Amino acid sequence: MHAASQRLHVAQPAVSRQIRALEEEIGAPLFERLPRGLTLTPIGEVFLGEVHRTLAALSHATKTARDMAQGSTGKLSIGMVEAVSWSGFVPAIISAFREAAPHVVVELRPGPTAAQLKALDADEIDAAFLYVFDAVPTTLRAIPLETHDIVLAAPRDWTLPEEGQPVRACALNGRPFVSFPRHVQPLFHDRLVAACSGAGLTLDIVQEAVTDTAVLSLVSAGIGAAIINASNLGRPPALVQFRPLADVSVPMPFTFVHRPDKANAALNRFVNVVHAVRDASDAAAVSRHDAISIGKKRPART
Repeated sequence: MHAASQRLHVAQPAVSRQIRALEEEIGAPLFERLPRGLTLTPIGEVFLGEVHRTLAALSHATKTARDMAQGSTGKLSIGMVEAVSWSGFVPAIISAFREAAPHVVVELRPGPTAAQLKALDADEIDAAFLYVFDAVPTTLRAIPLETHDIVLAAPRDWTLPEEGQPVRACALNGRPFVSFPRHVQPLFHDRLVAACSGAGLTLDIVQEAVTDTAVLSLVSAGIGAAIINASNLGRPPALVQFRPLADVSVPMPFTFVHRPDKANAALNRFVNVVHAVRDASDAAAVSRHDAISIGKKRPART
């Protein structure tokens, strides 16, 4: 008892009183009082084991809560437009975040932009990689990443200009097309139709599908061509040929959008990784531009 009082920095009589009070509460002695000191009773041994387990559980709970508060553990639900997941910012950011926070589970949820915005508004996902054609709601925060464009996807057996050569839109009049229903991506749909019309092409839509994968499957089956996100070049189907369009462009601002009001340390950490990867990409682009500028020969002065 004397040793215990010294370790606890509590007077020995006070320690004795606390032990007696605990034994009274339990209804059984925890110690046998022997001439040479105290020894645990069987009940005391069981009680001590439970105390050790409780303290270990408390320590684990404290560490778990601390890790979550630091964004080292937890779960994130991240939406994305499917085509962007094959190359570029999305895999680079996911990889960097995995290295920074390996114990945070990241669930990826593919879907079109309109669906992702609805999911964000309903708090069904924490953030999303999508295309922002208009201002996002004030409840969301947008981080611009880069601008993508469109490309023609046609069945492999269609006769088109040589590989890599652009196709003029008006040359596609009378050809069947596959497209998205307007409600899936209304802003993109309207801008695409307007851009095609401006280039002299009236799209003859023979079938619709709601995802890039479904659209490309229909193109592979020879149902028609499609004008789709150029990010699909990262996963070219064997039965599809891609061609640039000479006179149709629909710039698509690729953006990371999240809810800044969420008390989620893992999300804050993910946002920091998004900024870091984007800044590194911008710096690399500037370096490449400077290297090209230095490498160019200046015209001789006359």
